[in-house]
Amino acid sequence: MRETIIIGGGISGLTAAYTLAKAGRAATLVESAPTLGGLLQTKQLGGCVIEEGPDSFLAAKPAATALVKEVGLGADLIDSNDHQRITYIQRHGKMVPMPDGLMMMVPTKLWPMVTTPLLSWSTKIRMGLEYFRRPPDEDLPERSVADFVRDHYGQEAVDYLAEPLLSGVYGGDPADLSVNSTLTRFVELEKEYGSLTRGTLMSRKQAPAPAGSLFKTLKGGLHDLVRALEARMSGVERLAGKAEQLRYTADGYEILVNGEWLATKHLVIATPAWAAADLLADLDPQLHNLLRQVDYSSSMTVAVGYYDRDLAQPLTGFGFLVPAKERQTLVACTFVGRKFPHRTPEGVSLLRCFLGGAGRAGVLNESDEQILAATRADLQRLLGITATPAFHSISRWPRSMAQYTVGHAQRMREVDARVARHAGLHLIGNAYRGIGIPDCIQLAREATGKILA
Repeated sequence: MRETIIIGGGISGLTAAYTLAKAGRAATLVESAPTLGGLLQTKQLGGCVIEEGPDSFLAAKPAATALVKEVGLGADLIDSNDHQRITYIQRHGKMVPMPDGLMMMVPTKLWPMVTTPLLSWSTKIRMGLEYFRRPPDEDLPERSVADFVRDHYGQEAVDYLAEPLLSGVYGGDPADLSVNSTLTRFVELEKEYGSLTRGTLMSRKQAPAPAGSLFKTLKGGLHDLVRALEARMSGVERLAGKAEQLRYTADGYEILVNGEWLATKHLVIATPAWAAADLLADLDPQLHNLLRQVDYSSSMTVAVGYYDRDLAQPLTGFGFLVPAKERQTLVACTFVGRKFPHRTPEGVSLLRCFLGGAGRAGVLNESDEQILAATRADLQRLLGITATPAFHSISRWPRSMAQYTVGHAQRMREVDARVARHAGLHLIGNAYRGIGIPDCIQLAREATGKILA
């Protein structure tokens, strides 16, 4: 009988295992992949630090920063170069900088919105008049992000603000994503003020944004956090294998791993929802069905490195987004050395390109040669880069990004109710209440807190 078995060795499962180990409690970590960390994988190539998955986390959410410092990596934390933070959006084949003061799709500064060529005059006028919108008389039903933004600012704001931004963050389609689950704060502002613009301005006046950068990461890459957690998991048994079946026992659960039934009192499932659903199918068919309703998108990162001498013009800003209306292959691209210091050597530019997303999983099946050719064609079309890359790296992430579609909040309430029926069962990961690294860490801390209690 093991006290706790954790299935899944991504950042969620690792945080749970580390937290239990730190408290002196025994745990067993089951992971089928050859390396721990899930999407947090880092490689060194061409003198560059290349993140194969996420490259950073939001500084405003404290859970990740706290964990980094707790495992002794505080000195390696670096901030994004926010003084260079310009993001471009493609419009009619040209790169247009996002207007200053834009918070997602909400304008907070007048003149940048008046002068931007990103939006037409009819949309600018509509965005200005939105300031006078009154609060609704009653609670509004749950809507998609597209319906929500269209109602406030019009279709053009959906096409050239909400869609590229949500594709870049969630890999999702705003027509499917729930505004209540993905942009919760804006729903609250609408309820209180009516106008998102007025509500954003008022909330910033009442609680000014904290000083510091928008993003944080580790100098040597986010996999350093994985290694630090792994090094501090003394007493945690690690099993390489796949959890194949689950059943009740008188004292808890038994999990079939590598042909052997393992007994445990507490079970933490830190896998994607679709994998958790398969494991729970016999134990709780209703919970299985609920988890199966959590959709996922697939994505790919393609890092291409160039010598600066081969580029016709230097790269500026953090990168660019390509709206679906103008998209061919690339969804977005980050100029790594401009976004973070210490990531690229002098004289080298690293472009980290994103492909796939909602409805575009098929691109992951193409060969590396096809992917690289399509990426280079887009970079030539968008940035005028004709040079051959000095090096490149391709990483595929099938069914990796949870999609909080309309109805997600209600599904999660039903999931919570079902999980509560099973003593000792805990579900963690990006499928539930936040897709970011801090969200996953926070949910893992909450689950282990219940176990320790």
